Amino acid sequence: MSEIVVNLHIHSTYSDGHGTHADLARAAMKAGLDAILVTDHNVYVDDIDGYFKDGRQRVLVLACEEVHNPARDPQKSHLLVLGARRELAQFSDRPQELINQARRAGAATFLAHPYEDALPAFGEGDLGWEDWDVTGYTGIELWNAMSEFKSRSDTTWKAIQYAYNFEKLALGPLERTLKKWDALLSNGQKVAVVGGSDAHQFDMRKGPLHRQIYLYEQHFRAINTHLILPQALTGDVEIDRAMIYDALKAGHAFVGYDLPASTRGFTFTAQGKEERAIQGDTVRCKGGVTLQARLPLPAEARLIHNGRLVKEYGHTEAVAHSTNVPGAYRVEAYRMFKGERRGWIFSNPIYLK
Repeated sequence: MSEIVVNLHIHSTYSDGHGTHADLARAAMKAGLDAILVTDHNVYVDDIDGYFKDGRQRVLVLACEEVHNPARDPQKSHLLVLGARRELAQFSDRPQELINQARRAGAATFLAHPYEDALPAFGEGDLGWEDWDVTGYTGIELWNAMSEFKSRSDTTWKAIQYAYNFEKLALGPLERTLKKWDALLSNGQKVAVVGGSDAHQFDMRKGPLHRQIYLYEQHFRAINTHLILPQALTGDVEIDRAMIYDALKAGHAFVGYDLPASTRGFTFTAQGKEERAIQGDTVRCKGGVTLQARLPLPAEARLIHNGRLVKEYGHTEAVAHSTNVPGAYRVEAYRMFKGERRGWIFSNPIYLK
């Protein structure tokens, strides 16, 4: 197994971002990422996939898409389509058909920023997910940096403060999103999660104030998705692209807030009587299963089963729990940073049946 760090939900100059793919790649290499997935609005940019290199550094850039219906008012229900490798915006007015077409194309699909608040002071609407009757999607975007910015900026003064203090913004996924995820898991659905930066590198103007906020490199050092691959990246685009999309579809991933401290090295596994599972997998619980999590640094950790707290751990680097109760189990961890308790790690579930 090999862990890589990717940043996804990114916008370039092909839609409403302020950087080219080369700009994004340079920022990603500075941040130490392994890959970035660029999701421009309603456009699939062909012939972009490949490794960008600078000396000994390299980063894999993959073109994906964020699809929504531009004729809808408000423009809710955005879908991250990761790995279709073809244009799917023509299905934007039919969310279920969009998901179906993406699956046929071999893509992973994540409901983007499921919940958020509008930010009228800066002309930003609430673009949360509305079509909850859809089926067949891979998962949801659990933690979206820009949704958190919008939802925590309930006054213009707060928005300006957060715009000038990127490090003080992120506290964790919105509580509404966590509750919805747990509700879906409790109903027996397999729902994977990713963390998205929603990076644009905005030009913010408010009266005499003008500032380019939330630079790509800042985002790339913060909320990332860590993928568990069967082997290290090879440098071959075809092989590495397939491994990344397969990991996303399988939920072999966790969401890490890497700004307070790197989350590389986190593991969450289940050992059954005859089989072993990692995040995203299903294991039989007959005869008992031992769940184990290893944190890269001491932190507050919580083990959750179908939305309910099983056990809370203090300053620890290890979580262990034996059970024969079926359901979805996940781990979350918190650390203090800049004077506040902040979300650090959110695992994908391991499913016991």
